[in-house]
Amino acid sequence: MLELAGIIILGILAQWVAWRLKLPAILPLILIGLIVGPLSTLYTEDGSKIIEPIWNGDKGLFPGEGLYYFVSLAISIILFEGGLTLKRSEIKNIGPVITKLITLGSLTTFFGAALAAYFLFGLSWQLCFLFSALIIVTGPTVITPILRNIPLKKDVSAILKWEGILIDPIGALAAVLVYEFISVGEGQAYTVTALIEFGKILLFGFTFGFTFAHALTFLIKKNFIPHYLLNVVSLSVVLGVFVMSDVFAHESGLLAVVVMGMVMGNTDLPNIKELLYFKESLSILLISILFILLAANIDIADLELIFTWKTIALFLSIVLIIRPLGVFLSSIGSNLKFNEKLFISWVGPRGIVAAGIASLFGSKLLSKGEAGAEYITPLVFMIVLGTVLLNATTARV
Repeated sequence: MLELAGIIILGILAQWVAWRLKLPAILPLILIGLIVGPLSTLYTEDGSKIIEPIWNGDKGLFPGEGLYYFVSLAISIILFEGGLTLKRSEIKNIGPVITKLITLGSLTTFFGAALAAYFLFGLSWQLCFLFSALIIVTGPTVITPILRNIPLKKDVSAILKWEGILIDPIGALAAVLVYEFISVGEGQAYTVTALIEFGKILLFGFTFGFTFAHALTFLIKKNFIPHYLLNVVSLSVVLGVFVMSDVFAHESGLLAVVVMGMVMGNTDLPNIKELLYFKESLSILLISILFILLAANIDIADLELIFTWKTIALFLSIVLIIRPLGVFLSSIGSNLKFNEKLFISWVGPRGIVAAGIASLFGSKLLSKGEAGAEYITPLVFMIVLGTVLLNATTARV
């Protein structure tokens, strides 16, 4: 009970500090998570963490994979709230750029980051591509606070917002396919499995998202849901859609809730602002809890593992070479000015989806004895923390 209350209090305190300093809240949240997690083993009497997210012996908050179930459900709410804010009117002039960013830009990161990880850390190609798939995503949890504090042209702001929300399910899909490749093995068996999984994710993600978005919109417009239950009914439907879609196709739930949010956000829905305010408040609370938990779940040995110049070289190659390359390729033929392309290249912080899925897949591969799997979680967290710190302190310059 003390740990749970402490996480919520520390999380909201971090949000307030971030507001005062005009920083993305993810930065103080991760730092708090590291302090009460792996770093606390350096100063506690018995060498244990102050907060242990996964049940270990007689201490811990979540048994088994309970932490990752909680993370998945929380991410579904955050992405639905992000989808609600996406308006078609914002992308009249920049639709092609956004499309290329989430396709060509994703491929550039996927192959570029994998090459960098392979030559710097010598991991297997499978693990290198898993790492690169995980860091494809930017995210609304970190993009939104940065945009809120910086006056930008409407088109530039819209590009960053749309990319951050739409690319989350794409990165998750890529990570799932690579994970299946590692689990199933190379050859024809994997190819068939990957094609089936890819098709199922698209089919069930779009189907569930569109269907339930229109169904919930109909119920709201026809006043079948009383006003005082509107927010909680919407929340339960989002969770239900996420879980049902995931049952039919693993990781399709993320796509389903983003589609559901986009459809509802672009309909003439009464009380949409009230729903947005509720989801925004809930997202802030969930983000506060999630980042502390995921950072606390890292072990001190993981941090020591990446305490090397190779980590800095990997980070710089992603920020200074791979991200700009993807942005400039994606914006060829657009109306964006050079300095706008440069700004979009610079602002590419990673967020909760990368951190959450990295923790899940990293631990699963470790339990299977996959050589080099211990690098996945700390390397992804290094990219998350590094990009957020860099963008939060320099984006306004």
